[in-house]
Amino acid sequence: MESGAVRYGIIGVGMMGREHMVNLAHLRSEGATVTCVADPHPPSLEHALDLARSLHAPPPAVFPGHRQLLDCGLCDVVVVSSPNMTHFEILMDIINHHKPHHVLVEKPLCTTVEDCRKIVNAAKQRPDILVQVGLEYRYMPPVSKLIDVVKSGILGQVKMVAIREHRFPFLVKVNNWNRFNVNTGGTLVEKCCHFFDLMRLFAAANPVRVMASGSIDVNHKDESYDGKVPDIIDNAFVIVEFDNGTRGMLDLCMFAEGSKNEQEISVVGDIGKGEAFVPESIVHVGLRAEGRTGVKIEKAEDARIKYDGLHHGSSYLEHLHFLSVIKGESIDAPAVSLTDGLLSVAIGVAAQLSIEKGRFIAIQEILQC
Repeated sequence: MESGAVRYGIIGVGMMGREHMVNLAHLRSEGATVTCVADPHPPSLEHALDLARSLHAPPPAVFPGHRQLLDCGLCDVVVVSSPNMTHFEILMDIINHHKPHHVLVEKPLCTTVEDCRKIVNAAKQRPDILVQVGLEYRYMPPVSKLIDVVKSGILGQVKMVAIREHRFPFLVKVNNWNRFNVNTGGTLVEKCCHFFDLMRLFAAANPVRVMASGSIDVNHKDESYDGKVPDIIDNAFVIVEFDNGTRGMLDLCMFAEGSKNEQEISVVGDIGKGEAFVPESIVHVGLRAEGRTGVKIEKAEDARIKYDGLHHGSSYLEHLHFLSVIKGESIDAPAVSLTDGLLSVAIGVAAQLSIEKGRFIAIQEILQC
């Protein structure tokens, strides 16, 4: 292995695992190399080997399980991109392994708050391990630019955050694991933890209570797997109240393929308003004093991105930053902490429970479960 190389192992090489392989291939010049992969699904391992060949990368060692990968001694960093319901066991095995492995774990951190909390507490005992949660939407150029606008103070005190995601239905995954709440944590955990993380970031505050209304109205209703009908909702409205008085709202629709933008984010302060549009990659910024004619429109781009991939370059930038932290080139901690991951799940769990119970759910009620 050449000097300065950082060796990656990928646990779970379905669609997202292979997406990580491509991103890391574009970071070879930074020292990243994928040396091993693990997956209990043989076709996924074959696809990973085919992908490595197409990327002109050395073939990674392949393993049927994550424990064999951890024991092989071939990697310094592990990317966990396996199905949601496997994250807890895998993360605990990584944290408890005698050899330290830094970790990038795909969202959600875990499917339950209880499991998230156990991971947070276990990781505190391993200061030699860096862990980042894959809430990469923070890195999308228009979202990142809007974050900078909010942090600059030009909008004043943030009062309202509104996020609309109108998109296509859930994709087909191996063995259709993502069709059931017990595996995913529910749509508002699996899909929307991204947006709850952004709400916390824009509000610069923590959630207090959550109210949601949602249902499965269009998608997956005619599907059946081993006699079981999917129970994942395909649309919802979610209101989140924060401890500084800011309110957030999510508008989710997963049967809205006819949308110009998949995500539209609005942050309103007492002085001005900022908006980000994805995939148009445009940011609007306007001040109350200047009115509509004063709204500035700017294209959001990041010249560092070498691969757009499935998430408009955000996964590339996520890896680039985490790699710099691992190599000691950045004094920053991982950008998205385990606590960030836990709270994004907690808001999603509260929203799912609110739909079930038909009432506001206090976050403290969720955190005490």
